[in-house]
Amino acid sequence: MDPVGGALAVGAYLAWGLVAIYWKALGPLPAWLVLSHRILFSALALGVVVTAVDGWRDVGRAIGRASTRRALLASTALITVNWGLFLWAVISGRMVEASLGYFLNPLVNVALGTVFLRERLRPGQWGAVGLAALGVAALTWTTGRAPWLALALAVTFGAYGLVRKRADVGAVTGLFVETALVLPAALGAIAWSEAGHGGLLRSRDAGFVALLAASGVITAGPLLAFNAAARRLPLSTLGFFQYLSPTCQLLLAVFAYGEPLGRERAWAFAAIWISLAVFVGEAWRHSLSLSSSSSSSSPESSVSSSSSSSSGT
Repeated sequence: MDPVGGALAVGAYLAWGLVAIYWKALGPLPAWLVLSHRILFSALALGVVVTAVDGWRDVGRAIGRASTRRALLASTALITVNWGLFLWAVISGRMVEASLGYFLNPLVNVALGTVFLRERLRPGQWGAVGLAALGVAALTWTTGRAPWLALALAVTFGAYGLVRKRADVGAVTGLFVETALVLPAALGAIAWSEAGHGGLLRSRDAGFVALLAASGVITAGPLLAFNAAARRLPLSTLGFFQYLSPTCQLLLAVFAYGEPLGRERAWAFAAIWISLAVFVGEAWRHSLSLSSSSSSSSPESSVSSSSSSSSGT
C-alpha cells in the first residue's frame, strides 16, 4: 500500500469522524442555521479550489449536460438532507444513532447496487446484509421503534453515492455545483434568521463567527485529502478505511459527550459489526483473487466509499 495514500485516507476519514467536535461547538445555533452557513462557506471554499485547479470548464460542462444537471439536482437534495440530519443529530445529542447510520451505509450501498445497478452479491455479501438487517430488526423489536435517524442517514448517504456514481462529474466539481444550487435557499435562511430572530449572529463574538466561517474549509479539506488518496490507492483498499469515521463518532458520543449506548443498541451494534467483519473479510478475499485491473470494477469498488459520497458528514 502506498504510505502517502494510506496517510491521506486515514487523515480524511479521521477528519470526518472527529468533525462532530466542531459541529458540537456550533451547537448554540440551531442545526438549520449551521447547515445554511455550511452551504455558504463550502460554496466559497470550493469555488476557490475550482479556480485554483482551473476547473470552471468542468463546472460548465456539468451544468450544460441535461443528464448531469438532473443528477446533480437529485444529489443536491440528498446531500442537503443528509448534512442537515447529521448536524441535528450532533447538536441534539443523538450521535450514537448517527454513527449507527454510517456503520450501516456500506451495506446499504451493497443493497442499492443490487437493486439499481444489477450487481450480483456473493454469498458472503448476502450474509453480511442479512446480519445487519437482523441487528436493525432486533433494535426495533426491543425498543419499540425503528432507528429512523440511522436509517435515514444511511439511505440518503447511500442514495447520494448512487446518484453521483452515475453522474459524469468529479467530486470537487460536483460538490461545488451542489452547494451552489442550494446556496440561494441557504442565503435566504441566513437573512431570515438575522432579520426575524433578533440577529442570531449579531449576538455572537467575532471568534464564534470565524469558527462558523471555517465550515467551508472543514468541508472541503477532507474531501481534497480523500481525492488525493483515491488517486494512489485501489478503491477496494480505500473502502476499508471508511469505518474509522463512525467508530470515532461512536467513541465521541459515549466517552466524550456521555450519550447512553444501552444494551439494546449494543446488541444491534454487535450484529452490524459482525456483518461488517464478514463483508470486509469476504471483499478482501475476493480482491486478492483478482488482478489490480479487474478489482477496480469489482462490486466492492462500486460500493466502497467514493469521493462523491464521502462528504456526508
